[in-house]
Amino acid sequence: MAEYEQDLKDRVAIVTGSSSGIGRVTALELAKRGAKVMITSNESKRILDTLEEVRQFSPESESLEADVTSPPCMEEVVAYTMRCYNRIDILVNNAGITRDNLLIRMSDQEWYKVMEVNLTSVFRMTRLVARPMMKQRYGRIVNITSVVGFTGNPGQANYTATKAGVVAFTKTVARELAGRNITANCVAPGFIATPMTDKLKPEAQNAILSQIPLARPGTAEDVAQAVAFLVSDRASYITGETLHVNGGMYMG
Repeated sequence: MAEYEQDLKDRVAIVTGSSSGIGRVTALELAKRGAKVMITSNESKRILDTLEEVRQFSPESESLEADVTSPPCMEEVVAYTMRCYNRIDILVNNAGITRDNLLIRMSDQEWYKVMEVNLTSVFRMTRLVARPMMKQRYGRIVNITSVVGFTGNPGQANYTATKAGVVAFTKTVARELAGRNITANCVAPGFIATPMTDKLKPEAQNAILSQIPLARPGTAEDVAQAVAFLVSDRASYITGETLHVNGGMYMG
């Protein structure tokens, strides 16, 4: 880590869904590497706790409570970031939810809500940051997908569809924006120990672990390190790719 301590010095990053889990740890990792981070979430108390942690490494970081399903909220996040820093170098689209159900029982509401949060918000945020990134001729976009976007998963038709959609969307963005020195990539976590996965019953967790060659769940830090690499200049010749962080659970 020492040689990369300040490899994001003075870069400006927006991380959606960054008040807990992978988003929070990613925001911390970018801050440790020198980035000024705009933390966004719809969780009012947690967002302030995360900002306090992040400012220990990046005092100029800010936060804004925002709902990724609200276009005006997303517009304000980008506008506020530009007012604070006059540039946006990095976007990490991390916000996501699950509304699991078997296909024959899944409601339209369960389908559309997951689509709105997990896929439509990625489109909206990427479109919003594309303009300032194109103007400055520099940008790094990382979208958080999932191993199940590649394997499928019973009870998650909505979630898996969004995560697969994020991958295809990212490839198109990579092709459209490459000429302006903007890269777009995905990180696909596998079974990561987070508050969301902690809710699984022990037998369900053991069944998943049996499919992982490294025989352990990943950590949010594992994912954050992958994101930090892709947004750094060390990854300047990588675009349109998916970096799998899953302990061998899926090998594409």
